[in-house]
This record gives sequence, C-alpha cells and structure tokens, in this order.
Amino acid sequence: MRGWWQDLTDLVLPAECGGCGRPRTVLCPECRAVLSGAAPCRVRPVPEPPGLPVVHAAARYSDEVRAMLLAHKERGALALTAPLGAALAGAVRAGLGEAETSGAEMSRGGARFGGAVPERRAGAGVQAQGDLSGGAPVLLVPVPSAGGAVRARGHDPARRIALAAAGELRRTGTRARVLAVLRQKRAVADQSGLNSRQRLDNLAGALAVASGGAGLLRGGRVVLVDDLMTTGASLTEAARAVWAARAAGAATGVRAEAEGLVSQGRVPGRGTEPGTDRRGEPYGRSHDSHGRCSYDSHGHAHDDPRTPVYAALSREDGGERTTGSSDAVDVICAAVVAASPDSFEINRN
Repeated sequence: MRGWWQDLTDLVLPAECGGCGRPRTVLCPECRAVLSGAAPCRVRPVPEPPGLPVVHAAARYSDEVRAMLLAHKERGALALTAPLGAALAGAVRAGLGEAETSGAEMSRGGARFGGAVPERRAGAGVQAQGDLSGGAPVLLVPVPSAGGAVRARGHDPARRIALAAAGELRRTGTRARVLAVLRQKRAVADQSGLNSRQRLDNLAGALAVASGGAGLLRGGRVVLVDDLMTTGASLTEAARAVWAARAAGAATGVRAEAEGLVSQGRVPGRGTEPGTDRRGEPYGRSHDSHGRCSYDSHGHAHDDPRTPVYAALSREDGGERTTGSSDAVDVICAAVVAASPDSFEINRN
C-alpha cells in the first residue's frame, strides 16, 4: 500500500515524463500533444459487442499514451491524473455533442437489453462550448476495477481520472459529478489473454448498480467512463447494468404511484371520459380486466376496485412521460482516455 508521503512526493517532485521518460517533468509538451492535441474521435471495436453504447476516445492506445496509462494505473504516478482527466473530459464533450444529433442510435443499447427508452425531451440541446448539460447534470459513471486490483494498486485509476474529468468539465461551465455506483457482483477471470468473445462471456452479468443508485442515475445524462477500451466488453457490461437498474427503478416508481392511487380509492381510467371514483366523485372512466367499462345505477361510469392500474401507468412511463426528475435524459454514451488503434478506423469511412 502506498503511503501518503509517496503520493505527495509524486505530486510535488515528479521523477520523469509519464510518456517518454524525460526527467523532471510530469508530462512534456510533446507527450501532452499526443494525449490531448487531436480532437477526440468516435471509436468502435471490431467486432463490436451488441449493446455497446457510442464511445469517444481522446487518443490511440500506443507508445506514449500507453506508457502514461500504465504509469498511472500500475505505478501510481498520480501526477498524471490531471492531464488524463482533461483528456477524458474532452472525450465526454465529444460524446455529448454527438448525442444531440444521434440520440436514437445511442439509445440502441437500452433497446437491445429490453429497457424502456423514453423519447428524448424536446429542446434538450447540447452546446459545443460552455454548459453541455442541457439542463441536467452530466453523470460520469466509472467502470469499477476488481477489489483485489484496487488494493494492490492502492487506488482506483478509472475513478480517480473520472473525478479529475468532472472537475475539468465544471471549470468550463458544465454541471458534472461522478457517480461510482457500479459494483462487481462476482469474481471475474483476468482479461489479459482473452479474445473479444471470451471477454464478453467473462464479464456477462458481473456488474450491478449499488442499492439506491438507480434513482441517482435517472437525474442526468449518463456517461460511462474508463481509462481504456480494447474490445468494449467492460463498457458493454456496464451499460447493461445501468439500463437494468434504471428500468427497475422506473418500474418501482410506477408501482408506488399506482399503489398510492389505489390507497386513495382512485383507480385511473384509460382516456379522459368522465366517471366517478369509489367515493362517487368525478374521475376518469375505468375498465375491468376485460376492457369493459362499469356503470352505476344512474348510468354513470365508475371505478371498479379490481381494475388493473399498472399497465396504464407503465404505458405512460414508457413513452408519454417519465418518472423521476423531468430533466432526466435516457441517453447513455461512453468516453475513454484511449482506445485500441484499430477502433479508430470507423472515422476513415
């Protein structure tokens, strides 16, 4: 375990450039340009895992960038956190900017996982400069490392870089915060040496959102973040876990609302035709389990306490309105500091 004095020494007296090894500098100008000098690009691994959200990366994982990430992750070069966080923030901006024009495509992950994907809120634009939140905060959700790896390294690299990226986004006018709500449900094998199919199988069902995290995830634009993408298996599993948690949270909200109406003696009807509730007061017309209206002795429609209410509320939640914050935007994208060079080939077409 690294001591606090070692962390302080690394921050104050960096030994060498994290990219090329030049002495007495955190990151030389040449390596900084390699990391953040180019515009972040959309990346796509080949083969692309089903359900992978749209991913943007700041740099190619090779040479100097590879050295930086390894130094930060494995050797605890914490002075690299700030430049790596700035690079990740640039990839987040690129992803949110593209979300404005390709929101439907970016929502395909939820459709593939069976999650309800409400329509995008009209006018929820994302600006290229300044506030990217579109009225809702940007929620950076880091892909978690295994507990053993975190203990061995003395820190969680992805979470540390995410915190730096959130700070950079806030400094440039975007509301951003880190939600470290993903947890590993079970142990997974070491990914090194596994091909893309084996990595997907290894991680399938391995992640889950911590208790209470689903509600937080419905409060803004979710961006999954990591330091590196190779096959995309980790981001695919993280996206599945987030969609599952948000879908479960929405269903819980629907049930709670329905039970509240029933406890008040009010069972919502389908449509706006007038009727009465169980106390004889005007309310919407209801239907029984076979879709038939029920009437009182005066010929007025009234509510049957046996009328199922969950279906109507679920229909509303699925498309016409959403539960939770009105600022919630059901679009999930991903951003990484670096991706494998082959994944950049998408931009040549």
